[in-house]
Parts: sequence; C-alpha cells; structure tokens
Amino acid sequence: MEMAGENIRTTAMDHHGLVAAVCRDLKIAERINQRLDRRDPRRIVSAGTAAVAMILNGLGFTNRRLYLTPQFFESKPVEALLGDGILAEHLDDHTLGKALDEIARYGSSQLFGELAFEIAIENNLLSSLAHLDSTSMSVEGRYEVGDDASVVKLTYGHSKDHRPDLKQVIMSLVVSGKSAMPIWMEPLDGNASDKATFHETIKKVREFQKQLQGCPTFKWVADSALYHKDKLLKQADYLWLSRVPETIKEARALVEKSDSEISWTEREKGYKTANFSSHYGNIEQRWLLIYSEKSYQREKKTVERKLKKSDEVLEKKCWHLRNDVFLSESDALNALQEISKKFSLYLFEYSIESVIKHTQAGRPKKNEMGNLIGYKLNAKAVRNQTAIELLLNRKGRFILATNDLDTINFSDEQILSEYKSQQDVEQGFRFIKDPWFMVDSIFLKSPKRIEALMMIMTLCLMVYNIGEYRLRTALVENNETLPNQINKPIQNPTLRWIFQIMEGISVICFYKKNLQKSIKEMIANLNELRLKIIRLFGPTAQQIYGIG
Repeated sequence: MEMAGENIRTTAMDHHGLVAAVCRDLKIAERINQRLDRRDPRRIVSAGTAAVAMILNGLGFTNRRLYLTPQFFESKPVEALLGDGILAEHLDDHTLGKALDEIARYGSSQLFGELAFEIAIENNLLSSLAHLDSTSMSVEGRYEVGDDASVVKLTYGHSKDHRPDLKQVIMSLVVSGKSAMPIWMEPLDGNASDKATFHETIKKVREFQKQLQGCPTFKWVADSALYHKDKLLKQADYLWLSRVPETIKEARALVEKSDSEISWTEREKGYKTANFSSHYGNIEQRWLLIYSEKSYQREKKTVERKLKKSDEVLEKKCWHLRNDVFLSESDALNALQEISKKFSLYLFEYSIESVIKHTQAGRPKKNEMGNLIGYKLNAKAVRNQTAIELLLNRKGRFILATNDLDTINFSDEQILSEYKSQQDVEQGFRFIKDPWFMVDSIFLKSPKRIEALMMIMTLCLMVYNIGEYRLRTALVENNETLPNQINKPIQNPTLRWIFQIMEGISVICFYKKNLQKSIKEMIANLNELRLKIIRLFGPTAQQIYGIG
C-alpha cells in the first residue's frame, strides 16, 4: 500500500508477542546458546533464536511443517519477535535443520533437562511430586532400524494413537508443580514398554538431579505400569504413588468386595475411599481403594449396553442350537460349552432330546420305535446375577498404592488428589498431539532430528503452561478477571482462549520510498481487554506490543 510518498506494510502480531515475551522472560534462547552456539560470525540466526522461532511456529496453531516456517513468519513482525536484523527468509529449513542437528549432538534429553530444571528452580515452579507418563507419536516415511544404540529406533509397536500402520517413537514425559512444568522429556524406541522404561526414566532423572542445587527429592507418581513386583517393589529406594494392576489376585479380590464389607469414607465430588495395608512383594505399603460415583454410572451403562447386545446374540445362538441335530449328546454339550466360554456372565439351562425318524410315511403305528438319528439341544441363556454383581463391584473402583507410610503428612485425601493430578501429563500429551499445534505426525527424515523436534515440542508445552500459570497467578494477585467465551468473568482462562482474544492485533510499518528500514511503526487494534492482557503478562510483553 502506498500513501503520500510512503509505503505501508502491516504484519500480524496477534498472540505471538505473548509467546515471545514468555520465551524472553525464561531466557530460552540465551540458555540454549550458552550450550550450543559456536559463534560463527557469518551466522545470522543462532541455535537459541532458531529454537524460539520453532516455538513461535508451534504455538501459532497453524499446523505448518518446519520447511514452511519462513512462510509463517512472512506475515509476522519478525524483528519485534526474534530480534533486530532477523528476517523471515533467514528462518529457512537449513537454519532450522542446523539447530536441530546441534540439539541432537548435545543430547535432546540432556539439553531439555538442563533448561527445564534451571528455569523451574529459578522461578520456584517445582513441587515435591513428579508425574511420569508416556505416549506414542506416529512418524511418516520409511525408516530402517539401525544398530546405533544412541539413536532412537523408529519402529512398530503398541500405538496409543490407534495407527498400527505407521512406525512410531515413544515420548516419556515428567511434569511437576502447579504449572504442570515439564522437567524431563525422553525419546524412546517405538516398541518400548512402559513397564521397563518408567523405571529407567526415574533412574536417569534422579542421577541428573544429583548435579543440581536446590532441587527437591521427588515422590514419583505414575500409572499401573510403574507397579512392578521385581522392579518397583524390590529396587526402589524412593517414595512412589501408583495405581495397582487388577491382574494381581489380591487387588482383584479387594475391588470385588461388597459394600457391606468395606468401611468407606465420603469424599468430595462423589468419591469414597477406604484404606488397607498390604505387604505385596514383601514391601509394607498403603493401599487406598477408591470409588467414583461418576465413573461407576458411566461404566454401569456400558455393562448394561453390552449385556443387551449379548442377550440378542445368545437368543439367536440358542435358536440355532434348538434347530440343529447332533450326532451324540457329547457333541451337543460341546457346542453349548463353546458358546458358554465366550459369555461368562450367563448361565445356560438346557435339556437334550432324542431325534427319532420313522421309516414309513404317515402316522407311525402303535409301539413302532423308529430310528434314532441324533439329538436336539434345548438351551436357554439367563444372566448370571452373581457374576454381574461381582463385575459391577469392580466398576468405578481402583486401588492406589504408596510406600509413604506417613499418614499425617500424606493423608488418604492427598493420595487421591495427587494421583488425579496425573492428568497434567495426559493434558500435556493432548496438547503436543493436537493437530493444530505443530504437526499431527512427524515428517522429518532423520531420527536424530525427530528427537530434537520432540524436545522443541516439549519446550512449546513448557512455554504454554508457564504462560498460562503466570497469567492466572497475576489475575488472582491483582484481584482481576477476564471474560470467558460466554462473557463470564473468570480467573482461570486457558491460554488458547487468550490467544483467540488477541487475534487481529497488527503492526503497521511506514517506509520511505526505496528504503527498506521502517521510519515509523504503530500497533493497531488494541482495545481495553487486549491492553489488560498484555499488562498482566508483564514488562517484556508491554515492550513487544509497544505500550507503557
């Protein structure tokens, strides 16, 4: 656009200034450069700045591939976001690929751990608990499984994405604190098992912590894959909280108990708990039986739906049994037994009749015996109410176990609360795997670069979670609110919603003809709500958006 001897260009700031502000406040580029940058005078974009550019791309929620990053930044105020002298054309696949290679050489997990723990300790973001979980990430393309043990193996395995047709890589993630701060990420082979890797990850993190000062000793929280008789119970010299697998005979017997045998304690939100002692694996531990009314009602409906379907199926099968002729009684019973194996919640009432055929047509004569040609089975399936009751007893129930025997400082209520916080890791995975986040499946050709990209993706999660936590904290401390989607004032907005509010903020640059450097800039489309959000994010955000 041209106006009065000037060229005018607009770029979209939107929410990207908030992301850039959090990255600067956390000093992500500086921390990476301290470890990776080799100070090549010809290098325009440092490894740390390239990493921040990928974070901005990832949190742009445009689902662009890495090689399209320059296209992403063409419409953005790049210098305001990344620093003077940096242009969109500098952020090409060579620059980003080089940064990923440097991250991989340093060690993706090592680098992320150093950054995360440094940031968490400086900003007091750690708690005494660490939540551990893993997920699978699908990869596109053909990858050969090599012999280099230091390189993650992209191969087939149990797909949590329900994509068994694609090779995959496993990501192990540890989060801690009120901000759900990711403090450790680790790429693992595509066929890695949680039962083995959980214990290895804990061991690595604990070894890593020995190098740090001011880092708390964690109590480890994970799902039932952690509860392994030969590993957790015999080898662990740390405190843990885990779900008990119901494949254990003692656990199954406990969840099947009738309510009359259990002394329940009522909790909030439809929960009940009952505590027990266990010496499973020869380790003294506390078992907490949990009941959730919400889960019970949901699972009960599922059971009833399946029973109705089974009723229909069995009615047809019994009809066929009644109309088949078997050569012997044992054949008839075997046929019934084959059906009953698949329907354990049913009892079968039956009788066997001989099938007689007369040699002559018409009504048989008195006392004519006829020939025995086979047997018919009259069967009827009825629900086994005892078995169904035992099944329903298990619904809505699960068992948590811990080796922390201090009931004063780690109460039953805290056990339930801390395990429910395990959803922080699961939410992190949902965020990372959101199709609108960075990529819904990975297209990089190098396994090492895939490892490095997973580290960048976890940095995106870190920036998002810390940004959201800081905003919510600022709202509470300043006794302020922001409107939600239905214009209700709240103090706990999601950062995704804040990003949507910020859509439409532009930077207008004025240029003299034949000059590339702008002579004047201004921010457009700032209203009171957007100004309030920027101020809540602090001085760095205010500087980026050009407000005092």
